[in-house]
Amino acid sequence: MKRKIVAYKPLPDDVLAYLQQHADVVQADAAQHDAFVAALKDADGAIGASVKITPAMLDGAAKLKALSTISVGYDNFDVADLTKRGIVLAHTPDVLTESTADTVFSLILASARRVVELADWVKAGEWKASIGPALFGVDVQGKTLGIVGLGRIGGAVARRAALGFDMKVQYTNRSANAEAEQRYGARRVELDELLATSDFVCLQVPLTPETRHLIGANELRKMKKSAILINASRGQTVDENALTEALQAGTIHGAGLDVFDQEPVDPHSPLLKMKNVVALPHIGSATHETRHAMARCAAENLVGALDGTLEINIVNREVLSQ
Repeated sequence: MKRKIVAYKPLPDDVLAYLQQHADVVQADAAQHDAFVAALKDADGAIGASVKITPAMLDGAAKLKALSTISVGYDNFDVADLTKRGIVLAHTPDVLTESTADTVFSLILASARRVVELADWVKAGEWKASIGPALFGVDVQGKTLGIVGLGRIGGAVARRAALGFDMKVQYTNRSANAEAEQRYGARRVELDELLATSDFVCLQVPLTPETRHLIGANELRKMKKSAILINASRGQTVDENALTEALQAGTIHGAGLDVFDQEPVDPHSPLLKMKNVVALPHIGSATHETRHAMARCAAENLVGALDGTLEINIVNREVLSQ
């Protein structure tokens, strides 16, 4: 009997064809909750993104062996529960590194040089004479960039900063990043020092119980008044209420955000009314090339997991020894 895969996100034609070579593929709409859960009960594997998969949704899915998320983040899954059930969880950590780092740096540049604000100002017909100091931005080159979480994406951001913009790079991480230190002169410091001395603070951490609200009112007060906070990791790593208050009070200079506590962000959020906030709709890896590569990688991960041959991109590796 041929295996069954549930695809709960539209896939490129060639990726769908690849999966169909290895299994029967059922395309499901996760918004139709009951039908989606019913499809999982009869599946060997599933592939998709941006949907919370709870333990209750997997009750009765006795055949399910693998889940493959088209993302690097996996906070939509209860990893401990999946491991207990013997279900492999795979993700796509490498293929989106460079495009996400591009997004991070676009937030740095846009926030520092007030790109979005001034582009809107020009389109509104307000440019009637040479601009004065009231519309000036701040330099990026030569400044200090503090990266909280120097993994793959953080390392790619560090490369852009050090080699492209002659920035001083410092970071905080659970372990030292020898490559970044040797190649980009990155200096490992404690979080308090990073906050106090960085011109740009960039968050590149996964969402875990330890990183939830990692940046709150206390941390924002430790930052320079001239500093800009950049978050392209997960929205809940920042206490959004505290950030709003800090921006309104001038505790920090500005923020560049690709992620929010609630997504899509509430259109009435005060953050969207502030000129010193650049807000993007979670576009970190959103290029045609990268999203296609992510879908292909996730499909290959799923087939490998079902075949028992997958050795990379496994979130809960301990499940393999059960």
